[in-house]
Formats: sequence, structure tokens, C-alpha cells
Amino acid sequence: MADTFDVIILGAGAAGLFCGGEIAREGRSVCVIDHAAKPAEKVRISGGGRCNFTNIHTAPGNFLSDNPHFAKSALARYTPADFCDLLRSASISWHEKTLGQLFCDGKSGAIITLLLDRLADPGGVLKLGTDIKDIDATPDGFTVTTSAGPLLCQQLVVATGGLSIPKMGASGLAYDIARQFGHDIVTPRPALVPLTFSGALKDEFAALSGVATEATARAGRAAFREAILFTHRGLSGPAILQASSYWSEGSALMLDLYPEGDALAWLKAARQEGGKRTLSVVLASHLPRRLAEMMCAQLALPAETRMADLSNAALGDIATALSKWSITPTGTEGWRTAEVTAGGVATTGLSSRTLESAHQSGLYFIGECVDVTGWLGGYNFQWAWASAFAAAEAITAS
Repeated sequence: MADTFDVIILGAGAAGLFCGGEIAREGRSVCVIDHAAKPAEKVRISGGGRCNFTNIHTAPGNFLSDNPHFAKSALARYTPADFCDLLRSASISWHEKTLGQLFCDGKSGAIITLLLDRLADPGGVLKLGTDIKDIDATPDGFTVTTSAGPLLCQQLVVATGGLSIPKMGASGLAYDIARQFGHDIVTPRPALVPLTFSGALKDEFAALSGVATEATARAGRAAFREAILFTHRGLSGPAILQASSYWSEGSALMLDLYPEGDALAWLKAARQEGGKRTLSVVLASHLPRRLAEMMCAQLALPAETRMADLSNAALGDIATALSKWSITPTGTEGWRTAEVTAGGVATTGLSSRTLESAHQSGLYFIGECVDVTGWLGGYNFQWAWASAFAAAEAITAS
């Protein structure tokens, strides 16, 4: 005889476990299934092991989707304050690191334990190391065929994530299930990922590997002011990761290495204050020395060029090079280092209030597998909590 549950959730990540706990606490029988040996591995590694679990500035504008309005309902009904209240009730303390990013004071394992306890204490079941073989709709719900045998349920929640970080077992299972039931897929692509370069730029950036500076990175209409980091393959750092979600292959990336304001005014003031100083010295007063020297080379100006010898036109060219440095990446580092997946199950086939499929009653998609991608800094976890809560609320009310 197949085991029967009110609800089966595929995926024991942040969204799946949270949804399972919410449903179990309302007295429904629920089973969370995952092929991995351990649950919530992305939670474990997030934030250097302290889990950047949300962002206090969460708003719909912090998310990328073919339908930018889709996330509004779920995000409004389960907020960062709600998740903080949950942590407070479990005596888990946290701190704000920067830009509204909230991290645990202790290890991320505390959040994993909380999620597991909220599922297990009311009687929820967790099956790890269990592969999903097949999904079939039945008159009474669904049959989920697994490596441990068939399971039956009335409602099915897909929370298996996207394609990012394949070494942790990421797969396209959610997309396969979505297609099976008539859903469209917005082509998945790596997001929050370092950018790579080729040719001379790659060599120049590799020579600067490890150098970091504050800058504004602009891709399309999106611009982010944070640190950038030069690597052996190209560029990384928070500003680059953010911009990568908006960058498209073949397009340019714009860097402003003087995000404080007017670069030309700064250079003119530097010339007036000390005309005998060299250009490399002036640039190095703002940029890391090695980067300043590279910028001189980019401008074909000797590093020892005196500021007094530079005309207003020359200073204008230097200012443009600093504040409007246009470079074209050849690609990204791909799924291996991408923090999340952009694209996924198209929102056109989902209810924005409940995350239920418009094509199959009782089928829900939540978390990273949906075409909703947050900025760096806790936003994607907040989408996991909010979308999971929306589905759980709809399921327990039915």
C-alpha cells in the first residue's frame, strides 16, 4: 500500500521546509522529499555559514521577473519582520551587516534546525536520499513515484529550486514537472554570478586578481554601487554579481570607478592643488595602486605624467574613462558559481496570491524554480519564505 499524505512537497530547501512546517502546524499530514542526503544546504552555506536570511528593505523592485508585479502579493503578506518574529520566538539572534542584510549571530544551522523542528514537531515527515521518478495526476490528487516506492497526496508543492550550484544537487526537475502540466518556462540562466572576459582584458584583470574597489556597475537600466573584485577570469564582487542578473550576452557593462560624484571636477581640483603630482599618484589616492597604474596604461598616458601637463580636454578623457568605462564580458562563470537562477516557471501560469498552477488544480510552484529572482543580500530567501507562506496559506484554507 502506498503511503498517503494530504500534501507532498518536493524539495527540502528553504522554501520546501518552511512550507512543510506551515502546513504541518495546521494539522495537515505532509511529507517533504529530497534526493539530497542533507536538507537545506543553501541555507547552510549562505552568508559564509551565518545565513543572510532576509533583507529589511525587501520590496517588489528588488526582484527580476518577466512579470515584475507577480511577487507583490506574496511579499506583502509575509515580510522580513514576520520571519524575524519567527527567529525571535526561537531565541535566534541576528544583526544587520550592511544595506539591510540580516545575518544570524551564530551559525546558519540554527535556522535549519528551526525549519526541521517546525516540520517534525507537528508530525511532518522528511524523506531524504529519495529520488523522484514520476508524477501523475489522479482524480483524488497525485501519485509521486519515488525510489522508495509510490506516495499519494491531494496537493503537490514543487520547491526543487533551479540550476545554480550543481555540486549541491541542483537539477531541472521543477521545469520538467511544469512542462508536464502545460506550463511555459522562461529560459533559465545563471544569476548573481561573476563575469568573465577574454583577450587583453582578461590578462589585465588577471594581473589585478584580488584587487577590490568601490564602483557603480551598470547593466541595462540597472545600476549597483558596491565593491567590485578583479579575478583571474574577470570581475566579481557584490556590484558585479548584482549587475550580472541584468546583463545579457554580447552587451556592454558600464563601470563608474568614481561613484562619489563628478570625476572631472575632482581631477581639476587635484591639478590645482598639486600640479607637480603625477597622474598615477592622484588616481592612487582614490583607487588601489595597481588599478591606478592599469588605468594610466588604458589611457596610453605614462604613469609619471604630471597633472600640470594635462589639459582640460585630457582631464575630460580621463574622467570619462573613470566614470564611463565600457567593457564587454564574454560570459559568466556559469552555474558552478551562480548563487541563484534567473528565469524558471513562467508566472503567467501561476496565481500570484497562492502560487497554484492555473493548469492543474492542487499543484503549486514556490521558491527559486519560479521566474522571480531577487537581488543579492537576503532577497531570495525572503522570496522563499513569502512564496512558501502563500502556498501553505492557500492549502490549509482549502
